[in-house]
This record gives sequence, C-alpha cells and structure tokens, in this order.
Amino acid sequence: MIPLTPAEIAEATGGRLEGDAGAAVTGAVTLDSRAVGVGDLFVAVPGERVDGHDFLAAAAAAGAVAALVTRPVPDLPCVVVDDPVVALGRLASAVHQRLTASGLRTLGITGSSGKTSTKDLLGQVLAAAGPTVSPPGSYNNDIGLPLTVLSADEATRFLVLEMGARGIGHIARLCAVARPQVGVVLNIGSAHLGEFGSADVIAQAKGELVEALPEDGTAVLNADDPRVIGMAPRTAARVLATGRAAEADVRATGVTLDDSARARFTLVAAGEEHPVALQVVGEHQVANALSAAGAALAVGMAPAQVAAALSAAGPRSRWRMELTRRDDGVTIVNDAYNANPESMRAALAALAGLPAERRIAVLGGMAELGPDADDEHERLGRDAVAAGVDVVVAVGPDALGIAGGATAAGRREGEESVHVPDRAAGLALLEEVLRPGDVVLVKASRSYGLELLAADLLGGAGQ
Repeated sequence: MIPLTPAEIAEATGGRLEGDAGAAVTGAVTLDSRAVGVGDLFVAVPGERVDGHDFLAAAAAAGAVAALVTRPVPDLPCVVVDDPVVALGRLASAVHQRLTASGLRTLGITGSSGKTSTKDLLGQVLAAAGPTVSPPGSYNNDIGLPLTVLSADEATRFLVLEMGARGIGHIARLCAVARPQVGVVLNIGSAHLGEFGSADVIAQAKGELVEALPEDGTAVLNADDPRVIGMAPRTAARVLATGRAAEADVRATGVTLDDSARARFTLVAAGEEHPVALQVVGEHQVANALSAAGAALAVGMAPAQVAAALSAAGPRSRWRMELTRRDDGVTIVNDAYNANPESMRAALAALAGLPAERRIAVLGGMAELGPDADDEHERLGRDAVAAGVDVVVAVGPDALGIAGGATAAGRREGEESVHVPDRAAGLALLEEVLRPGDVVLVKASRSYGLELLAADLLGGAGQ
C-alpha cells in the first residue's frame, strides 16, 4: 500500500478522525487482527459471529497504527465511518485513482468459472513484463477486491482483479472502486443460476465489466461462447476475441494433452505462431490461457513473450486441480474449491486425460442451481460415466442424484456407483477400496468442504 496518514484516510473515506493523528500507515490493510503487522491499517468489521471492534487492542499491540471503525476506542487512532466495508471501497478507489494517474494498468476478469485460474495465469504472464499484483485465491467481492487494490503501490505496473457477482449491479460496483483498462469475460454458465434466474441475466451482470471500460481500453471476449462474444456491442472499448474459432484474434491450434493432462498448443496472435506447453491440468485451461494471453497482448506484451510466460506459469491457488501422488501409487486430484455443471464437466474431462488403472470421481453437491438442481445432479452422474469414470462416489444428501445418474448410465449400484452420507463415510469407503494406479478426483461446491476429504486422503496434508 502507498503510505497514507490517518487524516488522508479520513478524507478518502469521508470518515471522522478520532484520537492522535498518529503515524502514517506504511504496511498492509487487514481485517484479521491475527495478521496485523507493524504499520498496518486494521479494518474493524462487525460480523455475524465476531466483531472486529473487539480486537482493536490486539491490533494495536501487534503494530497497527490506525483503524477504520464504526465507534472510536482509545487504543489507537481511528477513522470513524458508518460502514467499514463501504469505507474500504472508498479508500481503495482513492488509492487506485492516484496509482492510475502514475501509470498503473488495471485488468479485470469475470465469468461463471475459471476466474481464479485465469487470474493466476495472467498474473504470472504480466510479471514477466513488470511488477504485478495478483494475489492467490478468490479476492473477488466487496472486501477482497479493495484489499487487492490496496496491496499495490507506486512500483506496481499491473493490477489483476477478479470480479464476482451474485446479482445485477455487483460488478458495476466493483468497477466503480477500480475501473479497469482491460476487461476479460471468460464464459457464461450455471454458477449462481438459482440467484440470477437465467443465463441471460448472468450475462447481463457479467457484461457490466465491458460496459465500464474506457474507449481506449480493451474487452477480451471468448469467441467460443455466444453470450460472451455477444457483449461486444455493449462496450466502447476495442474488442479482442479469443478462442478456438477461426475468427478469433487470439486462438489455439493443434491442442494436445500430455500424460499429465496438461495442454500443448500453438498460440496464434498478431500474425505470429508460438508453442505453448501449459503446466496446469486440464484441457479447459486452454480457454483460460487464451483469455490471459489476450489480456497480456492488450497491455503491450509481444506474442512470443506471452507464449513463453504461459509455458512457465504454474498453479498458484489452492484446491484447483491440485495433483498429488501418494507413496502407495494412488493419485489425488483436489479440485474442491468450487463447482458448477460446467466446471464439473471440465474436471471430469481432465480426469479422463490422466493415465490410470481406475478413475474414481468423488463428487459432492453443486450449490445455488435453483429449480434445476436435481436434474443437473442426475445429469452429472451420467456425464461422469460418459467421461469414462470407473467409480462414482457421491458424498452428502445433495449428491444423491449424482449416484442415481451414474447408476442409470450403467455403473453397478453399491460398487461402481456409491452414495455416502458424509465426508467421514466417504473416507472410510475410499480407504477400503483404493489401490495403486487409481486416480481420484475430488470436487464439489465450496460450501460442502470436500477439500477436507482430499486432505484426509493425503494424510491431513493441506488442511
């Protein structure tokens, strides 16, 4: 973060400074008192379970020099605001405007799936051209995005922001905090369909990103998704199309997979062709890589440099196609960060590309699918069988339809299609049946916590 005095923070947030003006904030901005360091700004957010105001003394003892609060305390200088989360956004906006005036280039990414993976690839590609802020994980909401902005400083050349939405207006609000020069839209799928109501409404919400772009900006749109490329008329910015379609400006040809299901292809862009060998698992990563390539080209990187950086980029965020081979020859693929029908099918395709004695899919529920949830879970079981999965293990009551679909598609109930009530039962079953050469995919929506089952299968690693 750029150094700011408490008075400057009060001005940026519209808050009231209480207490001694104190020293400038020279460290990070954090909502977690356990992570506070010397020179930090602590944001005291009242929550359902805990209230950040209860930890102000601990934050001060750890070295915080100021705090954003709704009520003042004597422990350290405070900027009093009505809503600390809103104030956090205002502070990030003020800092972003200052950094943009100094030459910062901001790139925003949205889509129904693949946002974090694409953000991770793009962050590593841009780092080959200059200092880049692109933190691991999904910092894509009204708290995470401002925190990402505030982690940039005068030395930062590129800022990569992930933008999520659970309704109309959400992405527009995030763009008001940090307006990007480059906007990337990956796809329109079924994620949060229960909240939005239809894919068309999802597209309306995701398209707020391209609407926010300046005329001299660039919208990087997936030409293989009709709803995404259909956003072109909604932006005043230049449109750069990516995908496998022949008309795409940035495309992939000759896609193949190696023995670890990592894609190899030729990047075709700006009249040049360069080989790319991805280090991330799954053919679906080709689309993510093309979107990252388009964004990097939009800020001036050369195609050869982009191809080389993509080939060097590895996985950064946890629980996304993490492939670990146990000492007994069983391979665990932990892709349990989140799930929707499209990402489930992509993960199953990646599993199909891995060499294995048996392919086992341990699948939990997919949240927020609305009235189509039962049909989508049953279809997923059928999709797993169609992808060549030998054993389907459905975990939890919401996953019952997955087992039913697998059974209907020909897997033997109780042996090749099994439903278990919870994670403990799933672990017990797998410990009994796994043998050397098995490859096990673990995936579900984040709320089901199947990353813990994957960790259990690895002896507790990664918990």
